[in-house]
Amino acid sequence: MAEAESTAELIEPHKQRAAQSSYPAIRSLQGGLVVSCQAPIASPLHEPNVIAAIAQAAVNQGAVGVRIDTPAHVEAVRHKVSAPIIGLWKRISESDMSDGMPGFEVYITPQFCHAKAIALAGADIIAIDATLRDRPGRETVQSLIAQIHQELGKPVMADVDTLEAAIAAAAAGADLVGTTLYSYTYATRAFTPPGFDLLRALVKHLNLPILCEGGISSPVMARRAIDLGADGVVVGTAITGIEAQVKAYQNQLVSEL
Repeated sequence: MAEAESTAELIEPHKQRAAQSSYPAIRSLQGGLVVSCQAPIASPLHEPNVIAAIAQAAVNQGAVGVRIDTPAHVEAVRHKVSAPIIGLWKRISESDMSDGMPGFEVYITPQFCHAKAIALAGADIIAIDATLRDRPGRETVQSLIAQIHQELGKPVMADVDTLEAAIAAAAAGADLVGTTLYSYTYATRAFTPPGFDLLRALVKHLNLPILCEGGISSPVMARRAIDLGADGVVVGTAITGIEAQVKAYQNQLVSEL
């Protein structure tokens, strides 16, 4: 009982952060489910029309938004749904591969050119890697967010891995923060999502809207994230990851035999 009261005291001052945003797309995410509609490049599902159909099905069943990768997929989804699209582009900059130079670890909308392409395709919110890692083209989280605001007029979702990165992203002007990269970076590779500990820290230290993303594999876990203070929940693999889900079932069946 004491733990429940403590949690309630923690999130009470921060309720309805998304609802107070100046951006309608962010306001509409308050308390809802965002479905990440993505598929591996080699998958037969990696077709714009298929991704659009998946997104439409999700919105038809009450999803308040969708998270979509690549300009082609964003454009296709935009034709099918009016709900907010959180757009991103997983891409390694060509400059990373030239002259034998090592690539950068940042790959979620790494540069402004990728953000611009996503915006022109119809995204309402631009998601970027906002970890403390180096970016290609000498860009920084601060310069990228500033360009997106000034030249594209779009809000920015900062995908982070740690509280330190989230605080830096907030200071740089991010409009929304997600726990997306928890466990996917060197600093957090020892942890397993969902990042509920990170979520608690973000709720305590930030005034920005917060989405819990990564590792949410059941409705119960999604509800837990909201109870801990998340403004919304992003679910991908557990809903749209057909290959991953089938493989998990198949592996279990084979191991039992």
